[in-house]
Amino acid sequence: MSNGMRVDLSQLDDVIRKLNGLLSDMDKANTKAKYETDIPSTAFGSAKFMESNELHGAHQKQKTRIENMIRDLHKLIDEFGKSTSKVRDKYCNQEQANAQGVSAAPKGAAN
Repeated sequence: MSNGMRVDLSQLDDVIRKLNGLLSDMDKANTKAKYETDIPSTAFGSAKFMESNELHGAHQKQKTRIENMIRDLHKLIDEFGKSTSKVRDKYCNQEQANAQGVSAAPKGAAN
C-alpha cells in the first residue's frame, strides 16, 4: 500500500542529465590536466641551475596529484550517476506495477 508519497521521476532524470554533463566536463578537465599542463624540465632552467630538477619534480608530483583527484572525482560522479539511474528505474518500475495493479482490480471491488 502506498502512503500517498510520489517521486517526481523528471527530477531524477534531470539529476542524471546534469551528472552526465559533469562527467563530460570532468573528461575535459582530465585531458587538460594530463596534456596541457606539462612543463618540460628545461623550462625551469639549465642543468647548471641545481634547483631546476627539484622544481620540475615538484611540478610533476603536483600534476600527478591533480590527475588523480580528477580521476577519483570522475569515478565518484559516475558511481552516483549509476546509482541514481538504478533508483529512478526502480521507482519507474514500481509506478508501472502499481498502475497495472490498479487497472487489474476486479470490477465492483471495494476501494
